[in-house]
This record gives sequence, structure tokens and C-alpha cells, in this order.
Amino acid sequence: MKKLIFRELRLSLRHAADTAAALLFFMIAASLFPFALGPGPRMLAAIAPGILWVCALLAALLPLDRLFGADFEDGSLDLLLLSGLPAYGVAFAKTAAHWLTTGLPLLIIAGPLAIMLRLPEAELPLLIASLLPGTLLLSLLGTLAASITLGARRSAVLMPLITLPLMIPTLIFGCAATTSPHPQAPLLMLAAMLAAALPLAPLATGLALRAAAE
Repeated sequence: MKKLIFRELRLSLRHAADTAAALLFFMIAASLFPFALGPGPRMLAAIAPGILWVCALLAALLPLDRLFGADFEDGSLDLLLLSGLPAYGVAFAKTAAHWLTTGLPLLIIAGPLAIMLRLPEAELPLLIASLLPGTLLLSLLGTLAASITLGARRSAVLMPLITLPLMIPTLIFGCAATTSPHPQAPLLMLAAMLAAALPLAPLATGLALRAAAE
């Protein structure tokens, strides 16, 4: 599994433009809101968590199309499934690589963007604390959607249609963790959803990979 994760990281470095495109999309999309709504600090501070969460969600979807697509087309996926590593292990390694190359950079960039959007400094730790399990859930559910649509026509269109509805609860509790006067409950809900998705999503992804390979 470690070798597979390092392989995915090396491939991400070779195709760094895809990762950079997701990060640039996140920064540019979040930067457009002050131009559209005006620079008023109160308005921007009120909607900053929602802006960052939605932009992070959309940016995380961009690299998912190549997560399994290239391996499926050149036959590498069959070799990975025959390597002795269980299918859910392959799925977990792909998920970990997606988070390390996309989710973690989005988490790091979210801080400066939140300051630009006039988010109060007291709410910044809550935003980062909610985005940490949120980006992990994005990677888990996004990898699952990528495996389900693998080999399908117009998979790039189907993938967001599957992922976005699944991410609505995460989006709701993630924003509530920053804006609610009692952030502990939304954070615990995010942790509970992550605890459920961490074992179940790789298992479901592995079954979808087996079905696509057959």
C-alpha cells in the first residue's frame, strides 16, 4: 500500500498541472465573490465559510477524473487488483493520495483565503478544524464516485452528480461548525460521518473497481 501511495504521489508530480489547476480554481473562485458582492467586511465575514466550503468541494472534484481513468485505460488497474493487495486497499491508497495532493493543499490555502474574505480570527481555527474531516470525506466519497463511474460514458458529468448530493450533509455541518455559537455538535457530526465513511467507502470503492475490471 505504501508503494502504491508513493506511486500515486510520483504520478501527481509528473502531472502537477492537474493539481495546480484545482488549487488555482479554488483561489480564483473564492476571490470572485468580493468583486460580485462588494468589499463590505460584515457581508463577506458572514458568508466566508460557505464560500470556502463550496469552492473547496468543487475544486476537489477536478482531479477525480484521472484517479482511476488512466489506470483503467492502460491496464494498470488489472495489475493493481492482481498484485495481492485487496481491492479496498487499492481504493484506500488512491484516496490517501488524492487527499495528500488535493485535500491537504486546499486545507492550507483556506487559511489565507479566509483572512482575505474578512473571516474573524477567532473563527479561523474552527474553519480549519471543520475542513480537516471535510476534505477527508471529500476524498473518500469522491473516490467512491470515481470508481462507480469508471468506464461509463460521460463519466466526468456523472461523477459530480453522484458526489455533490452525498456531500450536502458535510457541507451543512462544516459551515455550521464555523458560524454556530455551539460548534462542538457540528464538529462531532463531521467526526461521526468520517468514522463511518473511513471503513465503508474503501470497501464500496473496491467492489466497484472489481466490477469495472470484470
